[in-house]
Amino acid sequence: MRAGRALPGAAGCGRLLAAGLRPLLGGPGPCWATVRRAAGRWPSPGLRVPQAAEAEQLVLRAGGPWGRFIACPQLARTVQRCLQAGSGPQPVVLECAPGPGVLTRTLLNAGVRVVALESHPAFLSKLQSLENSLDGQLKVIYGDFFRLDPLVTGAVKPPAVCSDKLFEAMGIAAVPWRADVPVKIFGIFPQRKERNTLWRLLFILYECSSIYRYGRVELNIFISEKEYKVLTAKPGELRIYQALSVLWQAGCDIQLLHMEPWSSFLTNMKNGRLAIPKSTRLPNDHLCLVRLTPQQNLFTGGLKPANSATFIFMVKQCLTKPRSKLIDRLNSWSLDNADKLLKALEIPEYVETGNVYPEDYKRLFCALQNSSVFTESWFHDEVLESIRNINL
Repeated sequence: MRAGRALPGAAGCGRLLAAGLRPLLGGPGPCWATVRRAAGRWPSPGLRVPQAAEAEQLVLRAGGPWGRFIACPQLARTVQRCLQAGSGPQPVVLECAPGPGVLTRTLLNAGVRVVALESHPAFLSKLQSLENSLDGQLKVIYGDFFRLDPLVTGAVKPPAVCSDKLFEAMGIAAVPWRADVPVKIFGIFPQRKERNTLWRLLFILYECSSIYRYGRVELNIFISEKEYKVLTAKPGELRIYQALSVLWQAGCDIQLLHMEPWSSFLTNMKNGRLAIPKSTRLPNDHLCLVRLTPQQNLFTGGLKPANSATFIFMVKQCLTKPRSKLIDRLNSWSLDNADKLLKALEIPEYVETGNVYPEDYKRLFCALQNSSVFTESWFHDEVLESIRNINL
């Protein structure tokens, strides 16, 4: 080494190393935060998460309308881990009605990009202040997910919101149906509208409308234990195996992520009651965090968004009387060769409708597309009437 030439210090070595790598990388490399953002992970902002007592005060001061919220930091961490399960880039999480923001801050600290959809003015202002303090990791939108795409004429009045405006604000573009999940949605279903919400989501799933125009959107929802039991009921469980069971199982992978007692959730009811819906036939001691991921191969074998309403109607008609014979139902539709059709599909000829598997209902529908029965006007009239009778 030549005299008078000092060795570079640690900082100098770092500069020399970066200079040596720069030609190989084609210029200055991205900072570590940019790399993590591209992989669906943001650097933690180190936000303070409100404790349960503090969150409760925020909710009580906010007042109505009534809702149910996550207030316990431990439960928020459990939900965060469930939402982040899996490897690879993490899609944005749309959090519906975050309320006091306990889960919101937990997700942000875990490096998740969050879009908060909030309609309550008191919660909205606090979330907007949080948004302004961050570097694009949180976006706050005024709206109510459970009033998405209302069936009204004319302009949509907030907090009702149109899915196309919502996804445009989120920066989410439509992807092909068989592509990866473009966005994860988290929410707690309103108790009074739970069944109707499940039906409405079912229709837009099979029609590929509303949120499902953007691809296989993943729902992560807290629903009552009794409704979870209905969604996952098996053939033969005649008291709870319903059209809702068949259609959700045929359309989505259903995964139970977590069960939590009702008492863990905070409500803003003035009398402080938990308002747990009563159930005599099914257990209902918990709220269940359920993941509903649309199946990639849903629209195969003849089932398409254009004829999906007919498929839904067929299943509803069959499960109206789950102890009736499937062949009798087919014969009531003036199908001449019902016995041959069932034999070709390897479905027992005298099976009861409440004992038919979801995948067999789909195979039956696809086979019936080759029959003239579904082109008769009386059938289409009944389909439309059935849809109108569901109070969305």
